[in-house]
Amino acid sequence: MSNRRLVIAGTGSGVGKTTLTIGLMSALRQAGYRVQGFKCGPDYIDPTYHTAVTERTSRNIDSWILEHDMVREIVARASQDADISIMEGVMGFFDGKNPLTNEGSTAEISLITNSPVLLVVNCASMARSAAAIVKGFQQFLPEANIVGVIANRVGSEGHYKLVKAAIEQECHIPVVGYLKRNDELTIPERHLGLIPSIERGELTPFFEQLGQLVRDTIDIEKVYELALAPKIEINDPIFTKTSVPQVKIAVARDAAFNFYYEENFELLKAYGAELVEFSPLKGERVPQDADGLYIGGGFPEEFAETLAQQIDVKNSVRAAIQKGLPTLAECGGFMFLTDGIVTTDDKCYEMVGLIPGQVRMQAKLAALGYREVTGKPGNFLFKGDIQAKGHEFHYSTFHSDKEYPPAYDTKGMRGMKEEGYMNHNLIAGYTHFHFGSSTKMVENWVEQCKAVKKERRDAV
Repeated sequence: MSNRRLVIAGTGSGVGKTTLTIGLMSALRQAGYRVQGFKCGPDYIDPTYHTAVTERTSRNIDSWILEHDMVREIVARASQDADISIMEGVMGFFDGKNPLTNEGSTAEISLITNSPVLLVVNCASMARSAAAIVKGFQQFLPEANIVGVIANRVGSEGHYKLVKAAIEQECHIPVVGYLKRNDELTIPERHLGLIPSIERGELTPFFEQLGQLVRDTIDIEKVYELALAPKIEINDPIFTKTSVPQVKIAVARDAAFNFYYEENFELLKAYGAELVEFSPLKGERVPQDADGLYIGGGFPEEFAETLAQQIDVKNSVRAAIQKGLPTLAECGGFMFLTDGIVTTDDKCYEMVGLIPGQVRMQAKLAALGYREVTGKPGNFLFKGDIQAKGHEFHYSTFHSDKEYPPAYDTKGMRGMKEEGYMNHNLIAGYTHFHFGSSTKMVENWVEQCKAVKKERRDAV
């Protein structure tokens, strides 16, 4: 396993951390290194860019959702045959679940994994003040191992030299390089953040250009040198449980539905599920031999017209769920199963029609934040009085004039609320789950699929 890993942390919003992280990954690859990407926090989109540029599946690591031992194991496992691991932070270095602690922050991830930190500072319109910012970050959490700085959005090479001199004199760590402000190299955004790489088409020229820019002004070999870190020891492996596949779970996966944690898939496989992907956008139906169904989040509203026209797909999804396939639909998947999606231009597109009501898109954020979740009675995923963790992030609201059974009780910063929709083996809602927060969910799902499979076999 590689013992070189580096946390790329920002000082706050607007620092350009994601573009810089992708550029560093590209530059390291151009220098001949095998690079493994990680993203701190509950983010589905940034990892798609990591995966595209490194050609290795990027992983999410979240110190609030996951036990710390699981965070360490995810990093250790994914990094095994890499030369260097790059861990992109979330928000500012100290921002996480709680403004009064480091819980769920990039800083906590750096401590849990014992990883050195490269601090990215937006140096626009400042020189010596940049040193004050870096020194403040150093003193705020002295045990964090901030080993270097990248000056971002500088005006010129002369400007960079002023910043570099001030930081190195006052903070006693190297400034390994800089990037000038370049609006032409920003990644397109929409309401949930960056547009996923799966929708961007051929990205190689963009990555090559960005990587070359980084290599022109950032000392990549110094970055590699600073990334040296202690080996992560795993005492009680969590992902080593293996099982011969006992059930088959169909996974909707394409540009409309692509918000999944890779570890969710791995845990499903570990507990005995074979996963078979299908694309609703391409007109692919739910496989006939599926024993369960997983429809993740994404951007169904961006493809609402196409999805509305996929009559055979919608019929196959409806039939699969009505015949009892244990189904989890998260956020975009939940939206897909409603009567319809009303877009911001007030056009209504007919969806699967299993959940009575419509989803309405809006310009204003509807929900954002972590969730602690307990299931309502009868929720097969939550058998055994378990709790799980996840998050919500959506710009739509659900409207129904009928009474319907919610799937969960969720707790966030604004207190408790009922969430989602439940009907027999259909569990749907806005909440995105990380199964690593409660592997019992996976066990329950596989067991429910086995029970339904047995009932169908016995009925023949």
